[in-house]
Amino acid sequence: MKLVFERSVSGRSNDFIPALDVEKVELPESFSRKQDLRLPEISQVDMSRHYTELADNSFGVNNGFYPLGSCTMKYNPKINDEMANLPNFGQIHPLQPIDTVQGSLEVLHTAETLLGEITGMDAMTFQPAAGAQGELTGIMLIKAYHEDRGDFKRNKIIVPDSAHGTNPATASMVDYETINIPSKDNGRVDLEKLKEVVGDDTAGLMLTNPSTVGLFEHDIIEITEIIHNAGGLCYYDGANLNAIMGTVRPGDMGFDVVHLNIHKTFSTPHGGGGPGSGPIGCKEILMPYLPNNHVIKVGDRFEFETAEKTIGSVKTFYGHFAVVVRALTYILFLGKEGIPQASRTAVLNANYMRHELKDYYDMAYEGPCMHEFVMTLDKLKKETGITALDVSKALLDNGMHPPTMYFPDVVKEALMLEPTETESKETMDKVIKVFKEIYETAHENPQAIKDAPVNTIIKRVDETQAARNPILTYQF
Repeated sequence: MKLVFERSVSGRSNDFIPALDVEKVELPESFSRKQDLRLPEISQVDMSRHYTELADNSFGVNNGFYPLGSCTMKYNPKINDEMANLPNFGQIHPLQPIDTVQGSLEVLHTAETLLGEITGMDAMTFQPAAGAQGELTGIMLIKAYHEDRGDFKRNKIIVPDSAHGTNPATASMVDYETINIPSKDNGRVDLEKLKEVVGDDTAGLMLTNPSTVGLFEHDIIEITEIIHNAGGLCYYDGANLNAIMGTVRPGDMGFDVVHLNIHKTFSTPHGGGGPGSGPIGCKEILMPYLPNNHVIKVGDRFEFETAEKTIGSVKTFYGHFAVVVRALTYILFLGKEGIPQASRTAVLNANYMRHELKDYYDMAYEGPCMHEFVMTLDKLKKETGITALDVSKALLDNGMHPPTMYFPDVVKEALMLEPTETESKETMDKVIKVFKEIYETAHENPQAIKDAPVNTIIKRVDETQAARNPILTYQF
């Protein structure tokens, strides 16, 4: 398709900007442009068609199957958007007097109560903008706790080798050293290796459960006890809460702090950099260090409180409020019966797909899995030369988004699929059929897979060249 600059015709314009309704002020000469701003000159109808074409060329959950592992790209009920767009939610301002936003504060307070029940936490802040910032906030709480007790020798965070890549980065940003522990052959934490690295310098453990490879840690109580007995705290990465919400609570597993991706688990359209929300829940021992502007109820009124030993603000104001509205709508709509039903259906769907594909593709770990599973295409690559990337490209020709590729790092030629609870059996059967056809073609005509995609707008690209020499600006 053409770029908007390529649609431009000199002298063409459209007039839909309202008349100036404030006093006109001239900028000082030092701030004035020395040449005209290079903007496209197009009519309103051409601009509308341009953005419509862009939308048609994008792919989302509304277009088809979108099985990104550990990302929970599920369908998001439109009632969530309707609630977030209500005028009294969508048009508020963070500097309004507190008396004029009592309903919005009630949203935050109610969401905190319900998410606290789901996670087993005592308090929650909605400031973090997304999961990675939520991680950072959680580890900052752990650091504040240790330093407040004068325990400065604790400088190590333990992270399993199957963890999300953001975990070590987070620990580093809070000036902790990351200690990686290997997984056993079954994909779960090696308790003996964990015991070897735990000591009086352990600040905490960062763990995802179910793990990044889609497996539940059977020894989770013993794992958290090992850390607690050494004086450390346990942080729960909530990326995979979609598999257990309403069934098992991180707080009951022994975790002291948890971040949630409510833009994933609790249903907000995401991707492309936002919108996100990564609230942090914590046990009572960490409440004195919570970020600013924690909503509390005093009588029949909602107010903000600042924790006694707060770590300060991690984001301006109160986080991404509209995402919280959507999450609260989702929780209230499903209720206490629907929340566990959603997680169990996600697990059922993943196990169904895994079972149907295991005779074609090698599974990285023995089942059953939780909400996602990892296949290794290492054998297929050795037999046919077809890689995980090649299979992903072939999926594009069948109107579906590829799964997560080459992650986790501990699995060779990895493809990780998360069908989520919102996919029907009919859709999954179609996907299973496509995977089987790709497998057969890989053996019969591997070049056809190497050439894919052939039905998309852009064919197979040189990804190395694109990464090393990106063209990010329009050359006039």
